[in-house]
Amino acid sequence: MRFTRLFVFLPLLLLSFSLRYWHVVRAGNPPAGAAEVVLKAADVTPKIFPERVFFRGQTAPAQLRNTGGVHYGDDFYVLAGLVDSSGYSTGIKEKYQAYLLNEVTLEIGGQALKPGAYGFGFLPGGKFVVMDLGANDVLQGSSQHDGEMKRPIPLQVSVSSTAGSYRLYIGRDYVEFRRH
Repeated sequence: MRFTRLFVFLPLLLLSFSLRYWHVVRAGNPPAGAAEVVLKAADVTPKIFPERVFFRGQTAPAQLRNTGGVHYGDDFYVLAGLVDSSGYSTGIKEKYQAYLLNEVTLEIGGQALKPGAYGFGFLPGGKFVVMDLGANDVLQGSSQHDGEMKRPIPLQVSVSSTAGSYRLYIGRDYVEFRRH
């Protein structure tokens, strides 16, 4: 009899515990205190980053194999991916190399960038530019060159040596960003 009660009581106890936290899982929210995660290209799917992106009156294919980002513990994202800008004018193509989606305000080079969708690129001379969807510059700053990087890839995000900061690379050129 005692054995039967245990088999009835134990599943009910486990079910009540799992239902208590069901709303957290259902909403897609990580548990409180979850760590920030750097996303590699394999982690970035069309569910969170579009296969085609809109910029300056056109759509262009995003290169999902060249994406990266950060997934914060409170379920917000910063995502970046290279785009095929071959259909754009030369003036835009020089600056528009990649697409940035950020759900949080970022600080890049001491400047704040509000949540949104942007085009960005690394320019000769150690310059970095972020543009709104109309190709208007909204942030300009300096970029760094990492000559020590052993195997650069087209686009990646990595953890910076500064706590809470990340590096956004295209090749060996990078800028550091952090959540503002």
